[in-house]
Amino acid sequence: MNMSRYILVTAAKNEEKNLPKLIRSVVEQTIKPVVWVIVDDGSTDNTYKVLEEAKKKIDWIQVVRLEGAVENRDIGFHLSNVMMKAFDFAIGYCKKNKVDYEYLGNVDGDMIVEQDFFEKLLKEFEKNPKLGVAGGGVQYIKNGKIINMSMDAEEPSGGLMLIRRKCYEACDGIQLTCCWDSVLKAKARLRGWETRRFEYIKALETRIPGSESYWRRGLHGGESAYYLNLHPINVFIRSMKLCKNSYRRGIAYMLGYVLSFLQRREKICDDEIRDYFWNKWQRHL
Repeated sequence: MNMSRYILVTAAKNEEKNLPKLIRSVVEQTIKPVVWVIVDDGSTDNTYKVLEEAKKKIDWIQVVRLEGAVENRDIGFHLSNVMMKAFDFAIGYCKKNKVDYEYLGNVDGDMIVEQDFFEKLLKEFEKNPKLGVAGGGVQYIKNGKIINMSMDAEEPSGGLMLIRRKCYEACDGIQLTCCWDSVLKAKARLRGWETRRFEYIKALETRIPGSESYWRRGLHGGESAYYLNLHPINVFIRSMKLCKNSYRRGIAYMLGYVLSFLQRREKICDDEIRDYFWNKWQRHL
């Protein structure tokens, strides 16, 4: 079996302006996916038309359309559900059509990946048999300057990851949670796999984060931290790190956690994941 074969999924909503750039960058990859499933999540613009045109030209692109627009699509449970459908469709398609693959990946609809992005990631997997989940560095342009999104070295971005098939199956795939990528990475580590972020492998996020986006992301991050049962010490450390890049996002992160605590919101039912995140802060000592 060719060890460089991978399937790719994308969840897109109202991305008619960004998708052509992403599609071009994936089509031009030095190692292309064997199947790319793009899910139109109830778009109200011309996203579906863009996807249908791409499908006509490229035989390894498959398009799934979810009917019914969802106002203010959250980046939690709804996105998790969409990602589950995307991966399940891709896996089912490969099984039905006898398409072999060794990796599963996802990329957001507003990304542009460098031409050898996936080739570089695949080489990292080949060098390290224990590598289960990996991603590259994400950049965006603001006021004419390239800004690097700062994240821990073991935290691949949820919007751009490649997952070894054996790791994916060991983790039982995507779970329906408010933060599917965090749970997947935690499951991978608990099962002995490594997760890495390689900053030298570049991707560009074409949607520039605004103050509202930072606030929303921060709130969601804090709410997710509470949902996952993250220890308050870990939350404080994470909040301070976020404040270095965006004071607004750091405050929103802490606020999201505190409000969730005061409202006694639901936490994840998976005891394995609850214990993992509760004790995660000890790594910072």
